Amino acid sequence: MPPPSPPAGKDLSQRGIFRFWVPLAATWVMMAAEGPFLAAVIARLADPTISLAAYGVAIAYAVLVESPVIMLMSAATALIEDEASYRRLRNFANLLNAFATSLLLITLIPPVHRALFFGVLGLPEEVAAQTYGALWCFLPWPAAIGVRRFLQGVMIRAGRTRLVAYGTVIRLLAMATSAIVFGPVLGLPGSWVGGAALSTGVVVEAIAARIMARPSIREVLGTAPAGDSTGLSYREIGSFYYPLLLTSLIGLAVGPMVTFFMGRSVAPVESLAVFPVVHSLLFVFRALGLSFQDASIALLGRGREGVPELSRFGRRMGFAITALLVAIAFTPLADVWFMTVSGLSAELTAYAITPLRIVVLLPLAGVWLSFERGVLMRNRRTRPITWATAAEVVVIAAVFIVCGWVLDMVGVTAAAIALLFGKLMSTLYLVPPTRLCLREVGAPSRLDE
Repeated sequence: MPPPSPPAGKDLSQRGIFRFWVPLAATWVMMAAEGPFLAAVIARLADPTISLAAYGVAIAYAVLVESPVIMLMSAATALIEDEASYRRLRNFANLLNAFATSLLLITLIPPVHRALFFGVLGLPEEVAAQTYGALWCFLPWPAAIGVRRFLQGVMIRAGRTRLVAYGTVIRLLAMATSAIVFGPVLGLPGSWVGGAALSTGVVVEAIAARIMARPSIREVLGTAPAGDSTGLSYREIGSFYYPLLLTSLIGLAVGPMVTFFMGRSVAPVESLAVFPVVHSLLFVFRALGLSFQDASIALLGRGREGVPELSRFGRRMGFAITALLVAIAFTPLADVWFMTVSGLSAELTAYAITPLRIVVLLPLAGVWLSFERGVLMRNRRTRPITWATAAEVVVIAAVFIVCGWVLDMVGVTAAAIALLFGKLMSTLYLVPPTRLCLREVGAPSRLDE
């Protein structure tokens, strides 16, 4: 099955790529801002250490549960070309949404919850109790994420990336408003406030995405399959998406896995409390690289003529955002962020600074990885992405065991080292298959050309 052609009329100059990419980047950065905002709100409510720890566990599990739907945006960008492909991928997405929601419901069965969070994760009783309520607040989360990611892919495929950013603005407003209502006004536990605010935001965004995607949907519904083709089949969708689903499942298992390790390492409660705050700040910078994946899928071109300009753009962006993170991590701005903005105590801030300094190279690796994944998805070769993610998880586990359990490092510091080595492994693993894809279509096989 030949790869789809890119959206018509796309400017592959550095300025053109920037104009296409920047709304997607703004979307990811705004989503990344949710974490620091909610962490700051929770840190100012009652019992902040326990609430932050419970919220960190709940969000890690909620993200794991949404793993079946997380790649729907990239799938829609890469696969939808006509009415048949749209309808079949939409049906496929609805099935995934129902499946993800059922996974969360099973977890909320009390015996299952006790076995998982007390038995397997070994959480302190007060943390596990708050986590249960927070997960109920996350119940609408998986399906709402699936719906809006599918619709965002439709809009990106049509070149309407600004609408994606507008939807995220609506989501942030809904999330912030609900966080204030649920927290300072109603006085709910901090972890519940985080879950309820995030769920409210994504539900509102999904509704907004459905409204804004109407022109793009009408366009694709008016497009018939080319020639005698019957369009994209369910078998082809499954072949493309199954490795991506495994990639998400394996990759998102990192959060619960790291939570498990930190819960049995030095300073477990402090590590569990600090990790979501450090991760939220890091995600703001990683988000710029993550947004580059869908831009690459859309702009590479049938003959991959966009490779030189896209790789040049990604290289410049990666070094720029890494330099900015370094400027925060190694200066007094780190204290300002953690103590003044995030509301951490001086004791918890001391636990947070070292892991932040360790992971400063993750945004650069993320840009490189996003470009590699974009090339592979554009060529509809998703299986290497799964193997790369599996290798990443194995490295994370091995490095944490050495650093956290053998060398007795503080849990959150060991987690930072493990995450860095894991991401580097995943990125390097995809270099050979990416070069092979580029050679097959006659594009430059060196990613720096």
